[in-house]
Amino acid sequence: MHLPLNALRAFEAAARHLNLTRAALEMHVTQTAVSQHIRKLEDRLGKPLFRRLPRGLALTDEGQALLPAVSDAFTRIEAAMDQIRESRPREVLTVGVVGTFAVGWLLPRLRHFQQAFPFVDLRLLTNNNRVDMAGEGLDYAIRFGDGAWHGTHAHRIIDAPFSPMCSPALAQGLQQPADLARLPLLRSYRADEWSAWFAAAGLDCPVLRGAVFDSSLTLAEAAAQGAGVALLPVALFTRELQQGRLVQPFALELHRGSYWLAHLQSRSPTAAMQAFERWLQEQAKPSLRSPPDVDTPFGSLANG
Repeated sequence: MHLPLNALRAFEAAARHLNLTRAALEMHVTQTAVSQHIRKLEDRLGKPLFRRLPRGLALTDEGQALLPAVSDAFTRIEAAMDQIRESRPREVLTVGVVGTFAVGWLLPRLRHFQQAFPFVDLRLLTNNNRVDMAGEGLDYAIRFGDGAWHGTHAHRIIDAPFSPMCSPALAQGLQQPADLARLPLLRSYRADEWSAWFAAAGLDCPVLRGAVFDSSLTLAEAAAQGAGVALLPVALFTRELQQGRLVQPFALELHRGSYWLAHLQSRSPTAAMQAFERWLQEQAKPSLRSPPDVDTPFGSLANG
């Protein structure tokens, strides 16, 4: 017997919500499609399943009789599929990742990965962009730079241009880039970033008086607390911008590198590695301007 699964799914969603619009949103289809599925099911049964009311729906006696059986069937199917997925042997995947990228980009998406690939036992090790992949036993490293690291294959994830960011209070006195010279300019271990940004703005770099940080996370927190102005990758601090903890006073951005997913060329990709890379590429699509890959048996040892 051929079961009209799509029609039954539409019926179950509509019966749960007693509203065609909400059922359509849940199923990611149009309200018309839900209505058509239900109508076909009613035609097949020769009985109405809903009464159409001015506001929403009401189940008929036939609909009330059918709903528990349909709901139970879908629950059992879902449970069986979950059991099959969980029965797959779990595979450990160890990824070293720059702390800024982990907090600002990866963690908000991590739940989606875990739901999609429950067989992967993901282990994240954060760092400040300096890693020894072989020595630390990493399957992958997510790093900032030009993608040219000795003995690795690297795939670009996202571009991350830098721009000055500061607290709203400090931003009030900033009308033009030259005004930055009056404030402490917080620095990272990449000592030439401010001079490069001022050069892009057509200005001489002022004397740098701000503290030096080895992590963009602590650099950003210092800026949010009013310690000075920091050059930060805007794409990784959108949450702080939306919350109003940080402000980007000028639109000018400095392109100094991208974030890359790298693995040793001597490392044979596992199923977990392939799943993680495909997922990461899919998540990063809106962020990339172009998708080059870099193979560098003897590239520069950039620390980014």
